[in-house]
Amino acid sequence: MTGKYYARFSVKHQDSSDSYLRKAYTNLDLHTDGTFVKEKTDWIIMTKMEEQNVGGGDSVILHLDDWEHLEDLSNDPVGQENFVWGSPKSKNVDYKVEHPVFSKDRDGKPTISYIDQFPEPKNMKQGLFLQKLSDALEESKNKVVFPLPVGSTIFSNNYFWLHGRKPFIEHSGLSRELLRIRGTFFS
Repeated sequence: MTGKYYARFSVKHQDSSDSYLRKAYTNLDLHTDGTFVKEKTDWIIMTKMEEQNVGGGDSVILHLDDWEHLEDLSNDPVGQENFVWGSPKSKNVDYKVEHPVFSKDRDGKPTISYIDQFPEPKNMKQGLFLQKLSDALEESKNKVVFPLPVGSTIFSNNYFWLHGRKPFIEHSGLSRELLRIRGTFFS
């Protein structure tokens, strides 16, 4: 979606892309969108357009306010350092960005900008923080896991809601098509 505000894409049984999003049988860990691009992503809309021969692949969401480890990790000084974020060739981004994992909104509440696939830690301290963060998100007992019916949409604030996907059950005819739209709040 780099340079665009929408993308329509498919997840199939086999895919040669370097994108984790298209890897049907891999857990897509909790993350936010827009982590590795210059464009601001305040909100995202995720719509399931169609699917065939699908088992598994449930949606996973977590709000920061419900996360057991928010206070500990959002107040860790390492999480407020600038991290380098890159991306694979499939994303068509020829630059890297720097920003912290955790920031504060205008009311002083923590916000997050994170995806486990694209950070380039500057040192061991940052690498260990990222591992601790990933483990703490994935082990959360407050994640909401649910099947999203075809034609249904999730609208989320990208600073407070993380999203992911459980692996699919293997099927040679697996096909799911998704529409993703992102944008900024008008002010």
